[in-house]
Amino acid sequence: MIAIIDYDMGNIGSVANMLKKIGHKAIITRDAQIIADADRLILPGVGAFDSGMQQLHTMGLSATLEQKIKQDNVPILGICLGAQLLLNSSEEGKLPGLGFIEGKVIRFQFDSSNKGLRVPFMGWGFVHSTKPHPLVDSLPEEPRYYFVHSYHFNMQNAEDELLESNYGYRYASAFVRKNVAGVQFHPEKSHKFGMALLRNFVNWDGQ
Repeated sequence: MIAIIDYDMGNIGSVANMLKKIGHKAIITRDAQIIADADRLILPGVGAFDSGMQQLHTMGLSATLEQKIKQDNVPILGICLGAQLLLNSSEEGKLPGLGFIEGKVIRFQFDSSNKGLRVPFMGWGFVHSTKPHPLVDSLPEEPRYYFVHSYHFNMQNAEDELLESNYGYRYASAFVRKNVAGVQFHPEKSHKFGMALLRNFVNWDGQ
């Protein structure tokens, strides 16, 4: 069972709809017991870092996620804000993140050569694999995804980077370590490219 975690941070129905298009049913839930019974987790999200962490704490879901990710080794995919929350911290807020993978979320910082670039970045961006992995296996040619973000991942360990993108400079746009994965873009808004990545996630055993 795939559980899409509902913690009141953005419209998540499109994630379930995209999974349905590729033939997989998912449950949108905030019920800790349903989440505990799931064998795949998706943590979407749109909004501010501290608000997201507060919602997870208030709903009592942080401890459930801790058990599922660190002890049960269930695969999880974070999307946009949801991916950021999987890291240690963010320049956007003061609260610590879930810390399932080592890294920090930082704001785009442009120098004089690219100061004309707008933040947030909104639009389609190309991604490039930094290592082979089941999550990015057999993606369509020249994969591109839809982004909406002002902050991006700054991974502590370069080997945790999975995809890279460029907006003014190179940055990690996806990460993975063991059963924890996150993407800065929105696969649910990225047509065939998003379908391919979500299909890989559904078939991924977390290794």
